[in-house]
Amino acid sequence: MKKQLTAFALLSALIAIFSIQFAFARPLDIENEASLSQVDSLTVSKNAPAFRLFPTSNMWTFIKLDTRTGQLWQVQWSLEDNHFETILSSRDLAPEGEAVNGRFTLHSTTNSYNFILLDQIDGRVWQVQWSQKAENRGVWRIY
Repeated sequence: MKKQLTAFALLSALIAIFSIQFAFARPLDIENEASLSQVDSLTVSKNAPAFRLFPTSNMWTFIKLDTRTGQLWQVQWSLEDNHFETILSSRDLAPEGEAVNGRFTLHSTTNSYNFILLDQIDGRVWQVQWSQKAENRGVWRIY
């Protein structure tokens, strides 16, 4: 009986706390909701990094992404003299004048050599393939 009273008291206290929080919450300004979301997206893009490194399943190899334009490089580091950076795609994929930090990101796939490049603003996607052999590297639009 004592456990039931304690559980009931705890539940009552939680309900009271949530009721007080809702009583003092500011109402949502529906007229300014669209402008607030635009401001938030601008703030996020200004704070997003211009470049990101994405690891591959190969401990020596990363994909470097320009998050504004979608341009990509394969970066290999080494403890010896076997390090390099090579272009996977030098094409600016952002529409004219619409390059912003954080626009593009990469998602890994179950295939070790392939990633999906996503334009987070308009939803376009590309297959990105890295390789030690130049003839096996590439970026292809997925329609």
